[in-house]
Amino acid sequence: MASREIIPVTQPVVGRIRPPGSRSITNRALIVAALAAGRSTLTSVGLSSDTLVCAEALHTLGIPVEIDPPGCFMTIAGCAGRVPAGPADLSTGDSGTATRFITALVAAGRGRYRIDGSPRMRVRPIQDLLDGLAALGVHAESEWGTGCPPVLVDTRGLAGGTVRVSGEVSSQYLSALLMAAPAAAQPVRIEVAGELVSKPYVDMTLAVMRDFGLTVRRQMHAWFEVPAPAAYRPREYAVEPDASSASYFLAAAAATGGRVTVEGLTRDSAQGDARFADVLGRMGCAVETSAEGLTVAAPRDRLRGIHVDLNAMPDMVLTLAPLALLARGQTVITNVANLRLKESDRLAALATELSRLGATVEQLPDGLTITPPEKVRPAEVATYNDHRMAMGMAVVGLAVPGIRIANPECVAKTYPGFFEDLERLCGRA
Repeated sequence: MASREIIPVTQPVVGRIRPPGSRSITNRALIVAALAAGRSTLTSVGLSSDTLVCAEALHTLGIPVEIDPPGCFMTIAGCAGRVPAGPADLSTGDSGTATRFITALVAAGRGRYRIDGSPRMRVRPIQDLLDGLAALGVHAESEWGTGCPPVLVDTRGLAGGTVRVSGEVSSQYLSALLMAAPAAAQPVRIEVAGELVSKPYVDMTLAVMRDFGLTVRRQMHAWFEVPAPAAYRPREYAVEPDASSASYFLAAAAATGGRVTVEGLTRDSAQGDARFADVLGRMGCAVETSAEGLTVAAPRDRLRGIHVDLNAMPDMVLTLAPLALLARGQTVITNVANLRLKESDRLAALATELSRLGATVEQLPDGLTITPPEKVRPAEVATYNDHRMAMGMAVVGLAVPGIRIANPECVAKTYPGFFEDLERLCGRA
């Protein structure tokens, strides 16, 4: 499908929905379960291209992963910290999490490994992680000398010791090292250099590690001490609904004057993106949490523009920025410079597409200033093969006519059934 027209709703979106399991938690649980001493089953997993490519890389490596798509579960035969020896050539597609996590995991093995991804993945940085692995006794390099994949890892295992890793580009480097560290020969101390971005994702990593039996000593987000050698405990593990995906349905309520409950998600979720509901609260929405889930109800009047630092949940910029078109007053988003290094240069992409819809957008060094138009212009919006651009812009189309989403299939990266679920929530399926 070259493009998909989003048909505006004729009444407020009111309903309940449970999105698929968290992609971020699923990939972390896959890595931890792969290193566990025995067989683990992950239930309610998010089955998307991101998680499937991670599972496939593990399977290719020699850590068996069985997938049951109808039942939404995965079974992993853990290697007890003994990563199958190379050589191995592993593909991680367009997934930044899989690329970085698999690179750290194979560093705990023996032999030579090559990790490669999509053309976009080949321009996404990984050098900080490679430098961290070098400090732990591993020879890891960017094959083309770009600081990006393809990556070559020659290793005799993780020696252990102290490593400093930058936190300013991506928290995934730190998460990758944390999860692989128990397979080292000696305990590992990881010190964070600079300000750590996306802190809740590191907290999520530590929560998954703890759920599989391994506790990390820490001082806030400054340093972490991981016991090693140590094995994770296998278990059955239920993955909670994806908070990032949930944000689009909560935004649909805000955009259309409706009320939506995301079942199985609460404000105290390990996923930092669950706090996006509080951002909607600042825009005038009513936010409720209960044993049933998280509920957002739109304000009686228009949404209001806000000034917000989204460093802790940068992916939510792609939910908030389109929604800002429908608000009264300017919205300013700051402290998200790392979005330029994601699936696309997300700040530049948003500026271009929001301008196409009539907004006045100023790109800041670390964010955006969005002044909404008096009336949103109809247009086909480009998605830059970025799943979050497609889903965020679709929400606007529920409220105003004439919005078409180019390359809608890109949502398969994290949420293959997104458009079908959105139609069901709107009572049109």
